[in-house]
Amino acid sequence: MMKKPRFLLHMCCAPCSPHVINVLRKKFTVDTFFFNPNIHPKNEYDDRLFESQIHSKKIDIRFHSGRYSVKDWMSKVKGHENDKEGKERCNICYRIRLEETAIKAKKEGFGFFGTTLSVSPHKNADVINAIGSEIGKNHGVSFFEANFKKKDGFKKSVALSKKYEMKRQDYCGCIFSKK
Repeated sequence: MMKKPRFLLHMCCAPCSPHVINVLRKKFTVDTFFFNPNIHPKNEYDDRLFESQIHSKKIDIRFHSGRYSVKDWMSKVKGHENDKEGKERCNICYRIRLEETAIKAKKEGFGFFGTTLSVSPHKNADVINAIGSEIGKNHGVSFFEANFKKKDGFKKSVALSKKYEMKRQDYCGCIFSKK
């Protein structure tokens, strides 16, 4: 039996991950990576981190997490506080999270990286894929382009998150999306 290539999956939150992981596990050995310095307030970050750790353990996937610094994130999106959802502030945020994922993937010998972000109907998969592909080329690791919301992916994700009794959030994570 051929060994599956290793894949580092940026996980925005546990509820968005089950369907994506199910799809990817068919072709890859998947590890999850929780890196979301955009999440505010800190207790929301802690809740999402904990739930992501628990879910990864339940389904026997190796879990990684990155450093949390909402201050660093705020400095990078400065000037975009009033952008509408899905505009440049979000693109900067995707770039921050995908860049960190690519760096970790390269450092730890993963052949591929990707993200759960495109499962959301509120996220533009074309933009995410363009950013991820550019970052992958810059770091020498392959970005897996996907639109996980297709073929009822979002509906499947919601159903699986209910099955696993996960708390679904009512905002992306940053203070601006909460408003």
